[in-house]
Amino acid sequence: MTGAGTTAADQARERRLGAAFGAASFLWWGFAPLYFKAVGAVVPTEVLAHRIVWSLAFVVAVLAGRGRVWATFRLYGDLRTLATMLVTTCLIAVNWLVFIWSIANGRLVEASLGYFINPLVNVVFGALFLRERLRRPQLAAVALAALGVGWLTLRQGTVPWIALVLAVSFATYGLLRKLARPTGLQGLALETGLLAPLAIAWMFRQQSAGELVFGHAGLQLTLLLCAAGPVTALPLIWYAEGVRRLRLATMGFLQYLSPSLQFLLAVLAFGEPFSGGQAVGFGVIWTALALYSWDAARSFRRA
Repeated sequence: MTGAGTTAADQARERRLGAAFGAASFLWWGFAPLYFKAVGAVVPTEVLAHRIVWSLAFVVAVLAGRGRVWATFRLYGDLRTLATMLVTTCLIAVNWLVFIWSIANGRLVEASLGYFINPLVNVVFGALFLRERLRRPQLAAVALAALGVGWLTLRQGTVPWIALVLAVSFATYGLLRKLARPTGLQGLALETGLLAPLAIAWMFRQQSAGELVFGHAGLQLTLLLCAAGPVTALPLIWYAEGVRRLRLATMGFLQYLSPSLQFLLAVLAFGEPFSGGQAVGFGVIWTALALYSWDAARSFRRA
């Protein structure tokens, strides 16, 4: 957001605004488990259905205010875009469902781990699919993260599948969205538009079977389920505004707010167990993230 006519004061104002938007989005995502805990009496599949339907309604309202509804849904006519969005739709649906399920089943610690290692999975994907060269500190960070996951697997006796599914699905989603045409808001509209018919059909089926919670469990819970739209869409809008104004390195550092807050909520507020063995595994992964962050900061200073 710089140009020939912008002053240093304008640039500083834009950076402050970008930092506010970026921090708001990651803080929102960090505290999002409180919302999903509040609707914990609802089965994860119904929460997911409401998240899809009400997100679509909210995003279409925002796009209508910007006069971008027709331009957005016209992208369905582009077969390449449609094929990409079908894949990203499946990925984000899996990501959302696993995250909701993890909170409902007291597994938020493992879910937060997924978002801690997500930046390192992004680095690996960049090397594999975008031919980005890995610097030695990045290689060391990836190796340390793999060591930490391996340690947790040995200690727990099972692969931390929640963390791996969340990290890999979101990294793959980000990779494909990077290569796709639609903006963040347009992409969310297209994805939820593809999923909405299935979500609505599923809710009608549940209603006919007498198993739908929406509208049958009190006004407060019904309104909370409707709030799934802004809960999902607002941080994405803020993130888009922040990334326009800040360097990716700055956004990269801010993103650690989310899993850090999720981890603290899991242990301190929700009372999830956190053993010494887990602390060792997390410590190794946090060391990998510190190394990755140091290398990223050094690289941008040189640039």
